[in-house]
Amino acid sequence: MAAPAFPRGLVWLASYPKSGNTWLRILLANLSAVLEGARTGQDINALTLPMEVANHRDLFLDDTLLDPTLLTAAEINGLRPDLYAYWAAQAPGPLFVKSHDPYLHTTRGRPVVGSAGRAAVYVVRDPRDVVISYAHHSNSTADAMITMLTDPAAAPPGPEAPFGRLPQRLGGWADHVTGWLDQRDLPVHLVRYEDLLADTPGEFTRLLAFLGIAAPAAAVRQAVEFSAFRRLQQQEQAGDFIERHGDSPFFRQGKAGGWRGTLTPAQIIAIETATAPVMDRLGYTREYPP
Repeated sequence: MAAPAFPRGLVWLASYPKSGNTWLRILLANLSAVLEGARTGQDINALTLPMEVANHRDLFLDDTLLDPTLLTAAEINGLRPDLYAYWAAQAPGPLFVKSHDPYLHTTRGRPVVGSAGRAAVYVVRDPRDVVISYAHHSNSTADAMITMLTDPAAAPPGPEAPFGRLPQRLGGWADHVTGWLDQRDLPVHLVRYEDLLADTPGEFTRLLAFLGIAAPAAAVRQAVEFSAFRRLQQQEQAGDFIERHGDSPFFRQGKAGGWRGTLTPAQIIAIETATAPVMDRLGYTREYPP
């Protein structure tokens, strides 16, 4: 069971793929374990903090008793608010739900995330680095990822997740970001991946304050150390990682600014042209401003 310091309720952990969502979940799981007295880091393939995945096909089937392959995407989305309300009601303590979905509404105007969540955390990353990381993750190319990143109707590339996923429209990066940040249905806290890298204890502490999670500074520091990228790489090398899909390691570099020296000027311009207003809003300096 999660530590008492973690308040009860459903919290959304949302992001565009390859933006740091997994690392954040590991940080939270390690903190919960530290607060319970753990002296070693969490197994990346068996995190003990209660977490679910929003578009988990098998969970949808188990909890609704409906085969999603027989339903349209609109019908599935129409059921999801009540599904998440059920998850929240059944959880005896905190529940974190990972989502790469854009902020959607059902055909009846209800938020697909429903109304049971108490808060949301949105993790954002420089779209130029997202392109590089996503290309490695999906055995694809930077050009293909740029096309996806700028396509409002884009679907996730590559194979399904190990558990199978519900039909999903990912959409473009800019709309994904603004959809979550500008919604007014639940409070949202923005975490920039680059800031979390630069000052992990400080950014993590600010996130915990937003969520009302009480944790001594020493516990935060220990959780950060247990979640250090080198440790995650070592675990993956020793026993793989269930979220890895392509040939590249999931925990590949864990750096910011890797797009420099990797993307061509034409590729950088394509990304920046399509995402400029949101990049500017979030403080990402463009290489080729107008």
